[in-house]
Amino acid sequence: MHHHGYVWTGPKARFDEEALRRPPYQEPPPAGSHPELARRYREVAAGFADCDLPPLETADWLLKPRSLVRGTWSAPGDAALWLRERLAEFGSRFASAADREPHRLEAVARAAEARLRWGGDVSLGHYLERPAFLSLALVACPRGPGARHRPCPLASGPPPDDPGRGPEPGPGG
Repeated sequence: MHHHGYVWTGPKARFDEEALRRPPYQEPPPAGSHPELARRYREVAAGFADCDLPPLETADWLLKPRSLVRGTWSAPGDAALWLRERLAEFGSRFASAADREPHRLEAVARAAEARLRWGGDVSLGHYLERPAFLSLALVACPRGPGARHRPCPLASGPPPDDPGRGPEPGPGG
């Protein structure tokens, strides 16, 4: 098992575009459905996979383009270290003074590491100034027993223990 890391920052209003944060249903609307329903299905089907917005379900990050992966780690401690670094990087911009407290950030990172050690995902969200939003996620891959299958975004790429951070996020991501 390994974990993939994801970062998204952007305007809170864009984050609230929930239709683009949901994968489309497996089956399109039946023939004869209301035209608006069919139009929305096509929009979501075309937009979800290519959109950099964080998905509503953490595991659905694995359905996004591999270019959004910011790092992959086989050791939970290494993934947690990456999370600590992101919290340190963005912490001074958190809208809530309580969320900026160093002891709180460290407690969040320790709890995340414990969750990663048993194979869980970690998903954090923080309001930033302007108003903006930060989404951080670490996603277990492959998925555990009983979980819906999600393909590994790096299946044909570098090995899962590649500690590289990958490309730095650009605007909106």
